[in-house]
Amino acid sequence: MTGKEVVRASLYFRTPDRYAFDFPERYGSDFYSCGMSPSPDDRASNSVDEWGCVWSTKTNTLLGEVHEHPLKSWDDLSTLKIPDFMEDRRWEKMKSARAEAGDKYLMSYICSIYERLHFLRGLEDLWCDIIENPDKVGFLIGVIVDRNIEAINRYADLGTDGIMIGDDWGLQNRLMISPEHWRAIWKPAYTRIFAAAHERGMDCWMHSCGYIVDILGDLIEVGLNAVHMDQQENMGLENLRDRFRGKINFFSCVDIQQTFARGSPGEIRAYTRKMAECLGTKAGGFIPRWYTDPVGAGHKEENITIMCDEFIKINKEVYGTDLPVKT
Repeated sequence: MTGKEVVRASLYFRTPDRYAFDFPERYGSDFYSCGMSPSPDDRASNSVDEWGCVWSTKTNTLLGEVHEHPLKSWDDLSTLKIPDFMEDRRWEKMKSARAEAGDKYLMSYICSIYERLHFLRGLEDLWCDIIENPDKVGFLIGVIVDRNIEAINRYADLGTDGIMIGDDWGLQNRLMISPEHWRAIWKPAYTRIFAAAHERGMDCWMHSCGYIVDILGDLIEVGLNAVHMDQQENMGLENLRDRFRGKINFFSCVDIQQTFARGSPGEIRAYTRKMAECLGTKAGGFIPRWYTDPVGAGHKEENITIMCDEFIKINKEVYGTDLPVKT
């Protein structure tokens, strides 16, 4: 099977002949990533993004935070800068992406909806808006979803295999908002996005960190194929197994905040094996990966090697074949 075929077989539980994987460059990957460039969802480094959000980034991290929000009042909505997702400049790199990806799975990216709204409004103000201004929140979500669907159709025309959206919904032990408000306001937006992607033959991926088990079933219901989940210990691998194994793909590395950052070599190996046991089946459902900001997360190089090498061993045990890694 090619890389693309292995990924698709895992996504749809059609028994791939090995794990699909996404490891550091020295190992290789079944994925080729390319998206709008510049992306309208770029998070600027100590500068202002296209929406007017003023960003501050700390040393040794890829991510920062917004310290000045452009939509201070809903009265400012008429003057809010909403980027044009269809600008020609954004799509130049994508024109050659399918050919460059070759037999790999081409992954592309769309704009966050929850995160973009709290970048624009501020987290506390957005939480208040959920109660006080739900119609205005819904209107702005709709604007972003409409532009995402335009991008989805362009990606499909250019040969993309799957789209990724990123929205961190969880705190350490609960959602940031009630599941009821999430279902009322945001679930319809994801429903539209995933339906548009599936209609064009693309798969749906979502990055979301924190405690998200309260909405993961809803996301599966509306068409999510794979969850890019960097934390699991706060929800419990056994809990994820009992509720969701065989229903969705986990695109995951060892828990980035706990075992990966603080564990001994033995603990990392043991957790790696527990992930494979709890999250995947031989038919599919688990795609091991690494964390792409190891410095920001405090991951030692030796721990990355331990994790990748252990997944390579597990693959051999499960499928009887070798991963096509470079080393």
